[in-house]
This record gives sequence, structure tokens and C-alpha cells, in this order.
Amino acid sequence: MELLAPAGGRAQLEAAVRFGADAVYLACDRFGMRQRAENFALADIPDAVRFAHEAGAAVHVTLNTLMDADDIAALPEYLEALADADVDAFIVSDLGAFSLAQRHAPGVALHVSTQASVCNAEAARRWHEMGAARVVLAREMSIEQIARLRADAPRGLQLEAFAHGAMCVAVSGRCLLSAAMTGRSGNKGHCSQSCRWSYALVEEQRPGEYFPIEEDARGTYVLNAQDLCMIGHLDDLTAAGVDSIKLEGRNKKAFYVATVAHAYRSALDGGDPAAAMEDLLAISHRPYGTGFYYGQPNQTPERDGYVKECLHAATVAACAPSPLGDGSLWAVDALCHNRFGEGDVLEALSPRRAVEKVRVLGLLWLPDPTEDDPAPAAVPANVANRSLGRYRFLSPAPLRPGDLLRLRIA
Repeated sequence: MELLAPAGGRAQLEAAVRFGADAVYLACDRFGMRQRAENFALADIPDAVRFAHEAGAAVHVTLNTLMDADDIAALPEYLEALADADVDAFIVSDLGAFSLAQRHAPGVALHVSTQASVCNAEAARRWHEMGAARVVLAREMSIEQIARLRADAPRGLQLEAFAHGAMCVAVSGRCLLSAAMTGRSGNKGHCSQSCRWSYALVEEQRPGEYFPIEEDARGTYVLNAQDLCMIGHLDDLTAAGVDSIKLEGRNKKAFYVATVAHAYRSALDGGDPAAAMEDLLAISHRPYGTGFYYGQPNQTPERDGYVKECLHAATVAACAPSPLGDGSLWAVDALCHNRFGEGDVLEALSPRRAVEKVRVLGLLWLPDPTEDDPAPAAVPANVANRSLGRYRFLSPAPLRPGDLLRLRIA
């Protein structure tokens, strides 16, 4: 199956591609369902596409918000610019946007968004007859329902399904809570995640007196869906006929994208799913579940906290044989993201390789050059704590520039 990863910005794009994604999906400054993400200026798309294509990855652009008349009027220029940038596919849900894409960007493949709630073969067939190359299946489908749709839908139509990430309580993400409660429309890409808030009951004859829905004095997160995780069930998705698995997370940072892509790449390439699961437990996440694939999904009503076992400690900037040893040690230069210290054991995340443990030895801070001191001396340090500061330490194993170093905290 194709591994499709989120790219909420340039750093996430590079992480997704480097750590094994076959394709990425991203948005410009309009028409994407994640407007809080960094996203891409339209002028930056050609370079982003060029980077992905040189690495062998496809680029899918989301144009799947609810489209009003002003949006439709602005779309042709966007579509033509994206086509000129050589993007591979548009992800759309609105029929008007679909029609305009065919007219103004006929060479770009059309993927029907999960917002369209395609969950039967007849709907899939109709989209295919209109020109869709792929449908992103409704998130409410079970494995058996996907297999049935695959058997009855045209063979030339690709099926894409979500495999990992945050789940929305509304049908295929079409939610009115955020707009009703905050004025920020989730269908326009501005979801305030109202379903994640803490709720309690109030009886109309007792104003100001609140009763918890569950036995918790703080109320309950009654709408709080578990995160989706299908790392242990990829064979079932393959057998059901899924062509592409989608990782949710365009609001996430590059460390998250790299970690999730690394885990699913490993599992897709035949690695141990249990080992890949260790990656997924390391990053910030809500309790995991399997969504609708095997029955009704579960909620986490007791809290909305995130769970994580590791911090992104540093990113490798350079690595060379150490002049201090007998050739068995390597000098690693790394940019600090979170505090780590002398003697700490870091876990190195490298593309298409198992996670390797590295103990920090001989930690040095490398000050930035200045006009007065263009070649400052390295300073011994017990702790690396300067954000994006450059540090050096000795490692018994060589690391590669771009490798991510994480520190286990749980």
C-alpha cells in the first residue's frame, strides 16, 4: 500500500519524505481543512513539489473545505497555479470544485475527500464515472464494508483509508460544534476542537449547579475520541483492497510526522509491528484504538490529556570520526530541541533503520561564531539546554545528518 503522510509545512514535508512516505498531502493558505497548520504559500508550491518528486514522492493538495460562491470564484486561479507546479492530485469534496478542477487542471488526478462520506460501491462508481481516480473512504467503515465496496467498485478506482491519527466525532469530519460554539467553522478549516472540551450536566431548576456525566468532579470529556492506530492490522487493510493508507496530522510538528512515517514504513516493509508500535508510543498521542474498523470506536471520557514516552532531544547536524579515539568513536554535532545531558541514553531515529540507542559522552557546547570570535572554542557542558544550540558528543555508532534523537521520559 502507498504510505501517505501529512505535510503541514516545509519541515514536515521534508520529514515525511525522508522517513519513507510514498506521497504527502498538504494545503496552501486557502481551501485546506487545517488552517492552523503552517501550510504553504502558493508561490512555495513549485519548490515543494520539486523536492518531493526528486525523492520519488507524490504531492496531493487538499481543496476540501466547504465551498461558498467566493471560494468557487477564487478556485480557477489556484487550480491553474497548482497544475503549473506539477502537483499530482487534488483532494476535493465539493462537486463545483471537482468540476472546476477538470476544466482548469485536466492533467491533475482527482481524489474524493473523506468529507464526501463515500461508503458504498454505487457512490464510488459514480465518482469514478465523473473522473475520480481515487476515493478517500468514509472513516465510519469497517474492514468488511471496505472489502465489500472493493469487490463491487470499478477496479481502476483507488481506495484510500485513514490508518493513524486523531479521530473526529462527527460523520467524516463534517462537524457543526465548533462553528456553533465559537464561530470558527471546522468545515472551513478552523476547528476549535470543541469535542475535546470538558463537559458537565446542569439541571434547569438548579442553575449554576453542575453534575458530572461520569464520576469525576471536573466533568467529563464525553465526546473525546481515541486516536486511531492500525499499525498491527495493515494486513487486514491490504486484504480488504485498500491502495493507500493515510496518516493524519497536518497540525503536528516534523518530529511527529517523521516518527509515524518511520513506524508505518517499517511495518509496510515487513518489520515487526510490535517494534513499530514502540515508535508510536514515544510520540504525543491520545489513547489508541482502531476506530470503526472492528466495531464501534471508543472514547476516552475521563480526560483529554496526551500521552508520550519521549521528547525530541536533538537533530543530528553532522557526524565524523572522532580525532580523540582509535576510530571506534564518532563526533556527533546536534541541534538541541529539548534538554538532555551527559550520560543520557538517546534513541536515534533514522530512515529505514531500527532505532539505535546512543549514550551521550563528552558533551560540548559549540558557541555560534561572532564578529569578535569567528572560531569560538567548544565549551564542556553537563547539560544541553539552549534551544537550537549546537552541541557535540561522542557516539560509538555513526549517525546521519537529519537523524532524530529522542530522550525517553517514561
